[in-house]
Amino acid sequence: MNDTAVDSDARIAESKILVVDDNEQNLELLVAYLETLGCPVVTAVDGVDALEKVAAEKPDLILLDIMMPRMSGFEACRKIKSDPTTRDIPVIMVTALNELTDIERGVESGTDDFITKPVSRLELTTRVKSLLRVRHLKSELDRTLAYLSQVEEPES
Repeated sequence: MNDTAVDSDARIAESKILVVDDNEQNLELLVAYLETLGCPVVTAVDGVDALEKVAAEKPDLILLDIMMPRMSGFEACRKIKSDPTTRDIPVIMVTALNELTDIERGVESGTDDFITKPVSRLELTTRVKSLLRVRHLKSELDRTLAYLSQVEEPES
């Protein structure tokens, strides 16, 4: 394994994941699947709880059920993606819904990906790792661009 793969795996293991589902069994299953990645996992039981956890925990990725009490996954995703401090957090909607209109609503609310129930462990962990890699690469790019803009500032 090369150094880049090792660095990437280490960053994934340091990533915090928020799992949001109102069904306790679904929540436990997703958490168990994610344990294989070695990431810290935080849970929430609905959209309102999810927004509070996003603010408090600053997750690197969110797995978000769609059909929940108090606030749907669509609305929670829309709020997350409309906030400049959280808009870059990847959101994967986990749903039993498979109607085209539901997918359109998810895309309109800003989701980054979908996983349908019943969830496959391999599909879940593969998509999570992929989106975490993209998030970390974007963070690295943002830091590099900020550094370059400081270096290139003309002296007055």
